[in-house]
Amino acid sequence: MRTALTTCPLCEATCGLELTIEGDRITGVRGDRQDTFSGGFLCPKGASLGALDADPDRLRGPLARRGGAFEAVSWDEAFALVDERLSAVIGGYGRDAVAMYLGNPMVHSLAGGLYAGGLRKALGSRNVFTASTVDQMPKHVSSGMLYGGIYTIPVPDIDRTDFLLLLGADPFSSNGSLWTVPDAPGRLKALRRRGGAFVVVDPRRSRTAAAADRHLAIVPGTDVFLLLAMVNELFAASLVDLKALAPHVNGVDGVRELASPFTPEAVAGRCGIGAEEIRALTHRLAAAERAAVYGRIGTTTVEFGTVASWLVDVLNVLTGNLDRPGGAMFPLPAHHRRGTGTGKGFVTGRWRSRVRGLPEVAGELPVVTLADEIETPGDGQVRALVTVAGNPALSVPNSARLDAALSTLDFMVSVDPYLNETTRHADVILPPPPPGRRAHYDLAFLSFTVRNVAKYSRPAVPLGPDELDEGDILLRLTGILGGLGPDADLDALVGLSGESEHTREERLLDARLRAGAYGLSVDDLLARPHGVDLGPLTSRIPEVLRTPSGRIELCPEPIVADVPRVAAALRAPVNGLVLIGRRHLRSNNSWLHNVPALVKGKQLCTLLVNPADAARLGLEDGGAARVTSRVGEVEATVEVSADLAAGVVSLPHGWGHDRPGTRLATARAHPGVNVNLLTDDLAVDPLSGTAVLNGVHVRVTPSAAQ
Repeated sequence: MRTALTTCPLCEATCGLELTIEGDRITGVRGDRQDTFSGGFLCPKGASLGALDADPDRLRGPLARRGGAFEAVSWDEAFALVDERLSAVIGGYGRDAVAMYLGNPMVHSLAGGLYAGGLRKALGSRNVFTASTVDQMPKHVSSGMLYGGIYTIPVPDIDRTDFLLLLGADPFSSNGSLWTVPDAPGRLKALRRRGGAFVVVDPRRSRTAAAADRHLAIVPGTDVFLLLAMVNELFAASLVDLKALAPHVNGVDGVRELASPFTPEAVAGRCGIGAEEIRALTHRLAAAERAAVYGRIGTTTVEFGTVASWLVDVLNVLTGNLDRPGGAMFPLPAHHRRGTGTGKGFVTGRWRSRVRGLPEVAGELPVVTLADEIETPGDGQVRALVTVAGNPALSVPNSARLDAALSTLDFMVSVDPYLNETTRHADVILPPPPPGRRAHYDLAFLSFTVRNVAKYSRPAVPLGPDELDEGDILLRLTGILGGLGPDADLDALVGLSGESEHTREERLLDARLRAGAYGLSVDDLLARPHGVDLGPLTSRIPEVLRTPSGRIELCPEPIVADVPRVAAALRAPVNGLVLIGRRHLRSNNSWLHNVPALVKGKQLCTLLVNPADAARLGLEDGGAARVTSRVGEVEATVEVSADLAAGVVSLPHGWGHDRPGTRLATARAHPGVNVNLLTDDLAVDPLSGTAVLNGVHVRVTPSAAQ
């Protein structure tokens, strides 16, 4: 028996774990009490790491479809088949005939972070899609417009703030997103103990909202109106004070003009929050010595996701709370250099999708149009698909349509550990090893930490006899896509040569660390396995900016052009029920539903309904309801709850494990229903291409069976 340290890869909190190892099995998991960042915090997901590693349904070697059924094959056979079939499609129809979908587990992986860019470049197709456009892309777009870089995203300095306004976020369940904050519940409670306060704006009384000083139950999708009214009130009450930011901001007068029609009285009826409540909230924010505004999934996966995401930062700027302790600050991870204070800026629409003409954003197209590109004949039709760590058959709006489209592809290869709802359509499945058998450094999430830290860990358990390192899988696939075949020199692909005591990934990470702001090395991190504390967040403006002007562009033209659409929606009539999603502490998208400990007990996938709506509709707690939208219908178990605002129903995402041809025994026993059978692939935020997953109009009736 021995112990090993690692970082949990199952959400964005980057909690340190202490693993008990017996032979090649993880037999115990506890929080690492000496971890410099998480201090021993452990949630149910992290505690399940051993069970996830040992999942009997997890694939340990590659599968290939032969005669309509999957068979185990060698790695060389699998890659040879991938090379043959993808080369035929590219040779016959061009590179745009091959699409790629990258799921969000890619950013929870060191190999994914190191090699995803090269994989995309090797493919050379315009048809690249990721989970970002069913998640956080509006925040990337608004940050690109404001600061010049899509990853220049400020986070609340929670440990030093006095007042925190949270919109569309439930960090008690998520532990933060685009905000790496281990033990978010403990930190929020500490905020209150030191005399501070936090307010939650959410249609549902979530675990976070229940612990808040104030919960405001907003109408789903209307955060944009509330935020515009708050901006309006800041100007009307002469509360705007940029403080030290003033020399670094363009466009304040433009923002004043944009917000002028959106008075608290004008928006109150539409967003469900009274005018005086809006004014009181605005004055409370402005009066706080140190404050921050944060918005997440409820503000991004909506009709005006980019404008709402922009407004979150506008409030931080106008109150002088951006880039100062206790406000919203920019982390500086160890693998990043300091900036120069200027750059090329950010643009979208460098190309458009073939069928619907949707604009490119950050090098990818909106995933809502993937089915269009597969189904529609003509030059550039998608005939082959590469998926990596993604389950778009569950995660994409109108998923029944995409599910059907996947079955028509000429060829599909998936890098995935499971035979799931998406990979059941694949011709080849290449499974990466489980988390305990991978090295870990968070290239993505250390950019959003509430304190600057660095941690690296080697695999806790060696690879099994049939397993292949994740980096090798991705690089061999890169070689194939780049025309170098399945046996390319993997070191040469990433510019390495010679022998080293370090792995390929360690050498690449080491180069980034040595060139980074703190001059660290991989050996430095190996010598300090509980992590390196690099100190609290510090002010970074102007060096963090990448705009051509070297200033914050507070009133970017694409936002100005979209505000009339917001104004029109303010006047539009609203009727009927709307659907929202929700998070649960024991779940993360569709990843973890095959772990018994995470799905046991009370049913997690239920339709939450307000008591008044349930009585009006004839629904009973524990009964069944039929939910219908423009694109489909589902039947779900009803859970009557006063935690949900009237006029709103809620289903969690990531469920629907009832499809034939999968190997997910535990998930199949707890299938739930797929909310994306209801969400609409035609509804998008035009500035980011992000799907509208919250505020979906639905009809709810008692199930015929009931």
